[in-house]
Amino acid sequence: MKYYKQPKVAKILRNIARYTLLFLISITFIFALLSGSKDYGEGFTGILKNRPNTLPWLLLFLLLFIAWKRKLLGGIIVTLFGLYLMYFFYSPQHFYLSSFILTLIITLLGFFFILSWYLRKNK
Repeated sequence: MKYYKQPKVAKILRNIARYTLLFLISITFIFALLSGSKDYGEGFTGILKNRPNTLPWLLLFLLLFIAWKRKLLGGIIVTLFGLYLMYFFYSPQHFYLSSFILTLIITLLGFFFILSWYLRKNK
């Protein structure tokens, strides 16, 4: 890759990782908050009782914030978290392609943060 294009590619990778991850976390957080709330009762109380389902996605929000400020550290942590989610959601009896794709995308976006840091460092 040519010298003058590395910072531009790094910026594109960083922005793809930031905003795609923010979008995915937001959508998944809302889904996790609302999906099981009917089991606890309808309305706001059901949503409040269903809050524990959102804890992994709140943690991912925190990891995204770290990656936003420190690309290498955050990228490593997001990648490892994505791999952990992939392991956690994998079950031969209950394999869901949508969960696999979501965790694969999270892992890939964490790698984008690392690659962005690397390209910036070696410009």
